[in-house]
Amino acid sequence: MPSLASCLAPAPAVARTCADVLALLLPHRRAAAPHTPAPVEAFPRQLDQLAGFVARGEPIVFTLPGFPCKSPSPAKVLGHLPDEGERRSLGFLDELCAAVQRAYPPGARTVICSDGHIFGDLIQVPDRHIDAYADELAAMIRRERLDRLSVFDLRDVLGDLSHDEKRAAVHARYAPTVEELRAELRTDEATLALYRGITRFLTEDTVGFEGTRSALQRDCRRRAYGVLQRSRAWGALIAEHHPRAVRLSIHPQPPGAAKFGLRLLDTTDTWTTPWHAAAVHRAGGRWELMHRSDAERFGRLVLRDGRPSHFEAA
Repeated sequence: MPSLASCLAPAPAVARTCADVLALLLPHRRAAAPHTPAPVEAFPRQLDQLAGFVARGEPIVFTLPGFPCKSPSPAKVLGHLPDEGERRSLGFLDELCAAVQRAYPPGARTVICSDGHIFGDLIQVPDRHIDAYADELAAMIRRERLDRLSVFDLRDVLGDLSHDEKRAAVHARYAPTVEELRAELRTDEATLALYRGITRFLTEDTVGFEGTRSALQRDCRRRAYGVLQRSRAWGALIAEHHPRAVRLSIHPQPPGAAKFGLRLLDTTDTWTTPWHAAAVHRAGGRWELMHRSDAERFGRLVLRDGRPSHFEAA
């Protein structure tokens, strides 16, 4: 029996359009080996997800978990509110949707699924900072008129429960067990790399730890499992709310994965994001993300609306 997609539009035309749209994402792919070429055909899951919209002539919906909150480490970031790194990244996402519309007139929109509250207790960032970050992110989108973007976060679900109650409810319903994750780490290189990356971030971002280095590492490894559990749970909740969406990720993803890894700005590290770094405006106009402690060596601090925004290279 033919699929619904094949009934609604000629399959070759749908396939060509989906390939054209995916080709717009490929130059920005975030991968562990970014210089290894990967053709459009290496991403069958994303092509299938795109076809679900293209065959119906509907606007494409991308979901992107990320933009959680700023790192608590003052060596990495300029403060707890979004800055030029986020502003540039949001502009990139909106322009990417505009580019999709030029290739596919019904267009596209991206739902930023801000995940700070889902693991705020594990990354040791207070909920009031996460609220302020998400509120300013939404305000940025309005000010910049980035009409192809929207924000979804834990405040949008489970009614009037507290953040702690919502975290517990989402974890209980959707999260895999630690034993399941440990088994996966033994067989899946991508998951192992993600676990190690999260452990590294937690180690770097922990401020004021009074124990030994080995005790800190044990604590961060334990919390990394929790972050992985909550991340999976958040992904499942997003999929429940947006079951047909094309799933993007700010983490490196191999070809064929369920999500497509997307790089927001240039970085010297595959894992660096605007919320773990400061933005540097290089000579020649290029923007790059790096830790604040490194960025301070390159130039002067620039303020926007009275707040630290980015560094301008000398």
